[in-house]
Amino acid sequence: MKYLSGLKRLASSRAVKDTIYLSILMEAFFIGLSQTTAIVFMGIGIALFLLRWWKDPNFHVKRTTFHWPIIVYLLCSAASILVSPDKMYTLTIWFVLVVIYLLTYVLVTQNMETPRQVRLLAYSLGASAAIIVAYGFFQFIFGIDTSEMKWVDGEAFPELSKRVFSTLENPNILAAYLDVVVCVLLGLFGTLSDKRLRIAIGVAMVCTLGCIAMTYARGACLTIAVIMAGYGVLKDKRILVAVAVLVAGFLLLNPVLFERMSTMFTVVDTSSEMRIAMWESTIQMILDHPLLGIGGGAYSLVYPIYDTYIVDGSVTLVHAHNIYLNYLAEIGIVGGCAFLVFFLGYTVTALHPQKIMPDEFSKGLMLGLGLGLVSVALNGLTDDVLYNVPSSMLLWMICGLVYVMKEKI
Repeated sequence: MKYLSGLKRLASSRAVKDTIYLSILMEAFFIGLSQTTAIVFMGIGIALFLLRWWKDPNFHVKRTTFHWPIIVYLLCSAASILVSPDKMYTLTIWFVLVVIYLLTYVLVTQNMETPRQVRLLAYSLGASAAIIVAYGFFQFIFGIDTSEMKWVDGEAFPELSKRVFSTLENPNILAAYLDVVVCVLLGLFGTLSDKRLRIAIGVAMVCTLGCIAMTYARGACLTIAVIMAGYGVLKDKRILVAVAVLVAGFLLLNPVLFERMSTMFTVVDTSSEMRIAMWESTIQMILDHPLLGIGGGAYSLVYPIYDTYIVDGSVTLVHAHNIYLNYLAEIGIVGGCAFLVFFLGYTVTALHPQKIMPDEFSKGLMLGLGLGLVSVALNGLTDDVLYNVPSSMLLWMICGLVYVMKEKI
């Protein structure tokens, strides 16, 4: 009895609550820096959260805005195990999805309640982003040879020998991540009234945009240009002028970037041609397996059956280079649509908050998070950036943060 009473006092103590929140901050900081470390902190937070849920009589789990789409998504992804060509592999994928992505969302939505907590979480994500951008510049300045890597068609772009990826696994993933960072900075830049803060944020935006240019990721470059131009048209014409100047400057200073961007709507290199072939094959997968899909994470196992382009057993393609097609193919139309309702639902929520934010920072952050989710949606048209674990962790954390800002502060 004394042991159980002690657990009860511990679960309701301020120390446990603070440690849970600290674990959230540390997970946020390490998401883009060290996947393993981020998962460890997430595990610590979840263990203490479960203790609090079990023993603290004053703590109650709250239903979040899109809990039903999440439940449908989880059930459909679990059901896809039954049709996977490798059931143990898909079971592992499903288990990882539940543990890492869902529990990240749970940690944020169930344990954050105040504007100060939201601000500190934003600072933690921002500090991590600063390190990632700085390391990207380091790679570009001191050199990183990509000639042996499969990120670019060397025959089409012989002069492209540097594509930075910083602490993330490839340039496209880094660029998509940095698109989100720029969007958050843009939301704050357009909302805050303090001139010194706006200058600092403006400098951070330019540095981050420069790092995006160093990735030579065409989809991400076009995505952030469209978002900033759209923001300029709708909110502030000065932003539109700044975008035009920055784009012209980057292209003039970097002829290789100009050459790469000029091929965006052509099939001059194999990456563009390959994507078109993959999308055609993936649509056929969806038509053949509309209910349960082909199995979560099983794209690489099934694609060779539908492959009409590469026809090379030594080449493994792990996703469809399109978020929407990939989810529909792997877990079926119902499960894929449920995920999109969750993801796009929070995107709309962030862009159209139903209550006034308590301060300028919260208002700018909410707008920036909404724009960041839009960038994920647009990047998802040409690449499955959510296949990457840190990218998905960040997405679920952002969605949780949007819920907290809308419902709790």
